[in-house]
Amino acid sequence: MKVMIDLCIVPIGVGVSLSPYIAACEKFLTEAGLNTSLHAYGTNIEGEWDEVFAAVKRCHEIVHEMGAPRITTTIKLGTRTDRAQTMEDKVKSVKEKL
Repeated sequence: MKVMIDLCIVPIGVGVSLSPYIAACEKFLTEAGLNTSLHAYGTNIEGEWDEVFAAVKRCHEIVHEMGAPRITTTIKLGTRTDRAQTMEDKVKSVKEKL
C-alpha cells in the first residue's frame, strides 16, 4: 500500500541545534530512494508502507547512534485506494485554485 507521511523527528538531550541529526536522516532517506520533500518543520515522504516505516525506524537508529539519548517523533499519514496521487499532485491541486 502506498503511503504519504509528514515526519518530524526531534532529538532530545543534544542541545539546541538539531540540523546535523535532520541532515543525517535526510541523507539516508535520499539514499534509500524514497521521494521526500524537506520543509521547515519536518519531511514529507511517500512510498510503499513497509519501506517508509522501515526508513522511519532507521532514522531513529541513526539519530540514537549519533548520541541522542531520546527522540520524540510526530507522524501524520494518509493512504488512498481510489487513485494514485503524489505529493506534487496534492500541492499542484491547491496551487491551481489560488
